[in-house]
Amino acid sequence: MIDIAARLAAAGIDPSMPRAPGGHYVPWLINGNHLYISGQVSVDGDNGITGVVGGDIDLAQGVEAARLCGINLIRQISAALDGRFERVERILRLTGYVQAADDFTKIPQVTNGCSDLLVEIFGEKGRHTRSSVGVKKLPRNCAVEVDAIVAID
Repeated sequence: MIDIAARLAAAGIDPSMPRAPGGHYVPWLINGNHLYISGQVSVDGDNGITGVVGGDIDLAQGVEAARLCGINLIRQISAALDGRFERVERILRLTGYVQAADDFTKIPQVTNGCSDLLVEIFGEKGRHTRSSVGVKKLPRNCAVEVDAIVAID
């Protein structure tokens, strides 16, 4: 069995600080054996990674922005499951939205920042289906936003 807490500590991730929603919606919702997580943007506290990938920021910064979205997804999973990561059966699906320059085509590589983190933390349970989409604008000028569906017991 994977020690999620140890993997989070090794990665320097504190799962206890989920972001509050920025509007009239819930950050997560459990329905049956599925946990739906609202889009998590590339912010941490009052700081974040903002701008247009392939314009204001480069590919490496975009990947880091997606990783930050993954950290925020993990924080929401922790909040939804009262820190009981053993309840995660599998990360089923991610949708990554990248605020991309018109000629930027490496959108899937950006979203890999989130995907790679989830596999690093959850192992095979972190492998998932995914879509990566380039968009014109994201909330608060964030570089990346990712939402998720998680199977739980």
